[in-house]
Amino acid sequence: MTTKIEKRIVSYKVKNEAEPVKTSAAAVPGDHLERAVEQMDENVTRPEVLHGSTYKIKTPLSDHALYITINDIVLNAGTDHEQRRPFEVFINSKNMDHFQWVVALTRVLSAVFRKGGDCTFLVEEMKAVFDPKGGYFKKGGKFMPSLVAEIGDVLETHMKSIGLLGAPEISEHQQKIMDEKRAQYENRKSRENAGNSYPEGAQLCTRCMTRAMILMDGCMTCLSCGESKCG
Repeated sequence: MTTKIEKRIVSYKVKNEAEPVKTSAAAVPGDHLERAVEQMDENVTRPEVLHGSTYKIKTPLSDHALYITINDIVLNAGTDHEQRRPFEVFINSKNMDHFQWVVALTRVLSAVFRKGGDCTFLVEEMKAVFDPKGGYFKKGGKFMPSLVAEIGDVLETHMKSIGLLGAPEISEHQQKIMDEKRAQYENRKSRENAGNSYPEGAQLCTRCMTRAMILMDGCMTCLSCGESKCG
């Protein structure tokens, strides 16, 4: 940014960083006030202490869990413009199979965080990565197309917790349809359970095709036809 000097320089003074700047809000133009608000960019230095959160990922693809730590920096603390932004990310695991690309991913994510601007696009980019060997279902029944996609899901959860992302809004029409479908499903399940005299959680018997197969005396036995896995 260049500034045109229209008057002749007659004197100068060396600015002392420790000396407070005495300016009033009325004397400072609006654009200067905007520049006074600290924004996230590569010039922001890392504080000695950062607060963050650690998330655990346990996939059926590995015996060892991944621990994702996302540290945040607080900008303009104590002012009306205070905001919390992700500053760096670390991923740790006992499994060394993916060490190289995990280290590369953490460095790229941290670089994007420190660059500033909108970093929420990372969530959609990572969740769109598919494993050619197929995905898996995480705890709770949510399908994950890849390990990278689940890391993106963790990143989305963290951004929602610090206010960078909002919860998806559902229109009244969509909510009404969802409530109707849920009511239909619950009514159908209640009718099925009412006509089923077998224990809840019984498995399907391959002989009589009835959900009456339970574990009895250490052996899977059908309560409908007597089929037993032990002969």
